[in-house]
Amino acid sequence: MSENKLPSGIDRVVGQRVRWRRRELKLTQERLGELLNLTFQQVQKYEKGVNRVSAGRLFEIASVLGVPITYFYEGAADFVDHENAQLAEDDDAHAPIMNSETLELIAAFQKIEDVSLRKSLLNTVRAAASAFDTKQHD
Repeated sequence: MSENKLPSGIDRVVGQRVRWRRRELKLTQERLGELLNLTFQQVQKYEKGVNRVSAGRLFEIASVLGVPITYFYEGAADFVDHENAQLAEDDDAHAPIMNSETLELIAAFQKIEDVSLRKSLLNTVRAAASAFDTKQHD
């Protein structure tokens, strides 16, 4: 694979969003693969950002998952800004690791329609995380 064909941070963001949506719909990698005429290993590689998703394939994935193509790029600009900052400090920057608990939290949070409730919950989580960081440094 040539240097310019290697998956980038955007590929990892797109893959992560594919995974989030698949899990939100309670589809297995095998089932999504069947719907797209792919093997589950191909789906897995897309989700991990190991393989790039072509424009045509992304269109198919969006159709099967019932979301607009733009869904897969939500948060990508923030990730790229973060990744570029990391690269300036360290040549070995990685995408954040999302475990199943984190994905469930995000999915549940996105379902909350009340904006003030979402903001309140976010502030609570930030405060809890901040308190935890302080305890570790004491």
